[in-house]
Amino acid sequence: MGSRGEPVKIGQRVVLLTRPEKLLFPDGITKGELIKYYHDIAPHMLPHIEDRPLSLQRWPDGIDRPGFFQKSVADYYPSWIKRVTVKKAGGTVTHAICSDAATLVYLANQACITPHIWLSRTPKLLYPDQMVFDLDPSGDTFGWVKAAARSVRALLDELGLAAYVKTTGSRGLHVVVPLKPRHSYGDVYRFATTLASLVVQQEPRQRTLEFSKSKRGGRVFIDTNRNAYAQTVAPAFAVRARAGAPVSVPIEWDELDRKGLRSDGWTIRTVFDRLAKTQDPWKDFGRRRTSLKAAAAKL
Repeated sequence: MGSRGEPVKIGQRVVLLTRPEKLLFPDGITKGELIKYYHDIAPHMLPHIEDRPLSLQRWPDGIDRPGFFQKSVADYYPSWIKRVTVKKAGGTVTHAICSDAATLVYLANQACITPHIWLSRTPKLLYPDQMVFDLDPSGDTFGWVKAAARSVRALLDELGLAAYVKTTGSRGLHVVVPLKPRHSYGDVYRFATTLASLVVQQEPRQRTLEFSKSKRGGRVFIDTNRNAYAQTVAPAFAVRARAGAPVSVPIEWDELDRKGLRSDGWTIRTVFDRLAKTQDPWKDFGRRRTSLKAAAAKL
């Protein structure tokens, strides 16, 4: 992969790696290791992120120093990086799109630790092709998070919708539903929020829709706000800016029964061991896309 900042050919592209020795994580993980991870994970990660606008979470001086979100493509980005211009309040924003390993490597070289994705793809940016329930604990309540994920799945099963689960690499879980890109963000958001309210009603002392952390009272926040237009989520296999460089990983539903399961349990140094031993739990994700029409009528 190159160790001194020399040009590296990746597919048909050439990427100049700069300062790969730079420490990004306090436990000795360098920018070069982050770059190599994104290069090697590309075959697994690209199906989840290709053709989606990206918001880049960057830490040029490492995660112990302030980072920032970058939405607009910088002027110095190479012309071969794909772009899409979208309408937002007050004007437009031109986002990067990642559809190849070279782009992933280029962004990692910019100290982009986490590329966040839209829930829709070009050219149908107004119509999400997935719905996300982001289950975020308020404290040391990962057991409650797992229980909430099972409740979300049970309701989705009743409604005839496929449900997939992954660790976030941070503290919680994502339950994700594959959709045909036929419904507006508004429709998907309303559906998700209605379903989430039913999940909260099942265990109101453990779960909440309260956005304000100070008002959650230790409960699990079932966040459906990711389903709104131009909102983003950390995709499968994204690295998170936490000690050890943990990774968001798709898992089987029965893995929630495993006592040692942690949301940050796999890192850039351990996830490939899992991939070598485990079939992709999301291998049929794209084939199970469905409309919300019948489910919305039932709900």
